[in-house]
Amino acid sequence: MNIFSAHDSRHTEPAGGIAGLVYVVDDDEAVRDSMRWLLEANGFEVRCFESAEAFLATDALREPVGCLVLDVRMPGLSGLGLQDEMLRRGSSMPVIVVTGHGDVPMAVDTMKKGAVDFLQKPFSDERLCALVRDSLARAADSHRLALDARELEERMKRLTTRERQVLERIVAGRLNKQIADDLGISIKTVEAHRANIMEKLLARSMAELMRISIRARVGVAAEDH
Repeated sequence: MNIFSAHDSRHTEPAGGIAGLVYVVDDDEAVRDSMRWLLEANGFEVRCFESAEAFLATDALREPVGCLVLDVRMPGLSGLGLQDEMLRRGSSMPVIVVTGHGDVPMAVDTMKKGAVDFLQKPFSDERLCALVRDSLARAADSHRLALDARELEERMKRLTTRERQVLERIVAGRLNKQIADDLGISIKTVEAHRANIMEKLLARSMAELMRISIRARVGVAAEDH
């Protein structure tokens, strides 16, 4: 069974260097083979599964950059059921839902749960490839942000309790003299703490320090010591 349009997919734009894995979950072998052929021909790396259970039995959800092309109606765990399980496991993998004409209301439910989009059979090659490309780009951005957040968290851990107290007051707009009065220390000590903070957080300017602090969600109501 060919679910694709008659358009010649050889003219479809290539993947454009987007890295990541495309997972296809569909109980129809012909559909899986067609999708694999199309996506691989357009430069994507593909893994196919005949059921939601087979997909969940792998470590696919740990893939840092990937997306899922998912059929709605399947024996056993349905597409909706798989999406629910992915949400339960905390997966943020983008999901593209494939649906027949009678499955549109069900596909809309998947959109409400965060699916990127749904494709109604028959759909064009270009549409599928575009959605996959956008989904992998979105996954790559999310992974990059997660790595940045983890690195920033590690930098914040380098700060001493006193340095955190000084930083919280810098973020709140307090001047050195005010910070010194708040904490019962000298202005020179505040300046030394500020220099240490800049070095540990790899901030090259006060503006950059403020941006880093805001990203790290530094509070301004920590207990003073």
